[in-house]
Amino acid sequence: MIDRESAWCLLTEFTQSESLRKHALAVEACMRACSRKWGNGSPEDENLWGIVGLIHDFDYERWPTPEEHPYKGNEILKDRGYSDEIRRAIMSHAEYSGVTRDTPTEKALFACDELAGFITAVALIKPGKSLAEVDTKSVRKRMKDKAFARKVNRDDIISGAAALGVDLDEHIAFCIEAMKPIAKELGLDGSAVRQTT
Repeated sequence: MIDRESAWCLLTEFTQSESLRKHALAVEACMRACSRKWGNGSPEDENLWGIVGLIHDFDYERWPTPEEHPYKGNEILKDRGYSDEIRRAIMSHAEYSGVTRDTPTEKALFACDELAGFITAVALIKPGKSLAEVDTKSVRKRMKDKAFARKVNRDDIISGAAALGVDLDEHIAFCIEAMKPIAKELGLDGSAVRQTT
């Protein structure tokens, strides 16, 4: 079993961007919460789901094109001994990969990926730049604004929750709560605003 520290080292080896690293941490937090809700309840299972979330985009900074991501990363993961389960889940998060999402882990990754990024974007425009200021209503309102965080695919957020079999509002609230314990690591605890005042 790959441990979390090894996965973090892999991420930081390939990803220098602080915002991409924070995205990885946000998705990891959501995935760990999802594992407690839909997984088998074991610490090993939570670790597996968390690692999938943490490294799902580890190759994106170097190979951001649909021709390369997540394919290049998949080759590296295979060479480094990551399981087929982890590699398949990561491949499945790219709509264009042709890899279907069949397991709860695969469905959860797709349902959390774009949403975690969108929640972060909403938090960053709040006066305190804090997750504590973000709620489902504010996320839904921003989803209607096509100019806001335009790179985030709203359809993926909607279909991701549907594939998990959960109400969208419920899933948004769930992911916000999952991210709150690591708000400081994400730079979304309000401290950025306190430092500038």
